[in-house]
Amino acid sequence: MIALSERRELPDGLVLRRATPADAESIAELQARAQSDPGWDTPDERLRAWVLDLLTRPHPTFHPEDFVVVEDPRTSAIVSSMCLISQTWRYGDVPFSFGRPELVATHPDYRRRGLVRAQFELIHALSAERGELVQGITGIPWYYRQFGYEMAVELYGAYMGYAPHVPELVAGEAEPYHLRPAREEDIPFLMETEAHAAPRSLLGCVRDAALWRYELAGRSPESCECREWRIIQTPEGKPVGYLAHPVPLWGKTMFITAYELQPGVSWLAVTPVVARYLWAYGAQAAPNFASEKAVCESFAFALGGAHPACEAFAARLPRIQPPYAWYMRVPDLPAFLRHIKPVLEARLALSIAAGHSGTLTIGFYRRGLRLVLERGCITEIAPWEPQVRDTGAAEFPGLTFLQLLFGYRSLAELRYAFPDCGAGPETTVLLNALFPKQASRVWYLS
Repeated sequence: MIALSERRELPDGLVLRRATPADAESIAELQARAQSDPGWDTPDERLRAWVLDLLTRPHPTFHPEDFVVVEDPRTSAIVSSMCLISQTWRYGDVPFSFGRPELVATHPDYRRRGLVRAQFELIHALSAERGELVQGITGIPWYYRQFGYEMAVELYGAYMGYAPHVPELVAGEAEPYHLRPAREEDIPFLMETEAHAAPRSLLGCVRDAALWRYELAGRSPESCECREWRIIQTPEGKPVGYLAHPVPLWGKTMFITAYELQPGVSWLAVTPVVARYLWAYGAQAAPNFASEKAVCESFAFALGGAHPACEAFAARLPRIQPPYAWYMRVPDLPAFLRHIKPVLEARLALSIAAGHSGTLTIGFYRRGLRLVLERGCITEIAPWEPQVRDTGAAEFPGLTFLQLLFGYRSLAELRYAFPDCGAGPETTVLLNALFPKQASRVWYLS
């Protein structure tokens, strides 16, 4: 691991090092230009604000040295950078340390020199030093497969409606629920409401009160990651739920990115209120880029297909924006499986294989795993090396097993998509019990 004061020499006279607070403006300038959708000459000022927030404002888990940079000593310019955002996620109800590589950017003149690979090596080492069992990143198609990642968790996706789909109040009818800005004193309510919703998602990002305070008040309003948080309450002031949405329009759409209700509150009753609020907010919202015209043409629930609001409001959300996917990396698969063993054993106990004893070998062709079951308990999870013509009771090419592990695809779907993925009848039963398909919608802002 490179200490804060150390430097690593790279080819072409470049230097890899950890960032310092003095690098903030240079990193933000690179990121704002390299990450800009309109292109290098039109820097993304909202993204610049996010980067400066990470580097200059107090954050519960992030520090300036969590950025790594490549510097050209000849010009003192930072020509490539990325960062590691450390979080706590959960698998079912088991928390685990999670590392998010983020904001991967390189100046156009310095691309295709292996600079990102060198930074990933450093970021992965830093993540391992912190005991992070899994890394995940969002990004462009294919690219992060080069660094040991597999697309294995649903990301984004939305259900969208237009002006005719916004329900109108009947003449003389008052709104049955009101919305107000969330405040610090609402944090216990926010945490309780989020906890109620957690079982709907296999994976989740765990937030304590400090992270909630940061979400509510720690960001610059100009940041692309800043959200407007609203408490949904009755006319008498009783809170029943919350929602969050971006400050500006995204394109010509007003998105909602978080929305949860307390148990016993009807999604059918509240969601029309939310749609009217979104449409009204979108009508006065600023565009994402200064060069754009602020015109709201649609509203969208970016909440994942398993969210109850999408079912409750399905008839008014005719357009579906298909989801993308997280890239996931599990550097030590046996260690992670041992960590989530309570979830696996609980699943097994509720299946037709409850109390089963036996050995399950899962092959990845050049390597594999061995799980030993004794009366329904997993007594061993260890690396396993297939011998010649012995690929295991189940076979998964490449990193495709991660799709099964994270509930993204069922075993049947993987076998359909990959002819070299297979499992015998008994193994199929065990894998379906241990790794059922289950939706994940991770709120991961930092």
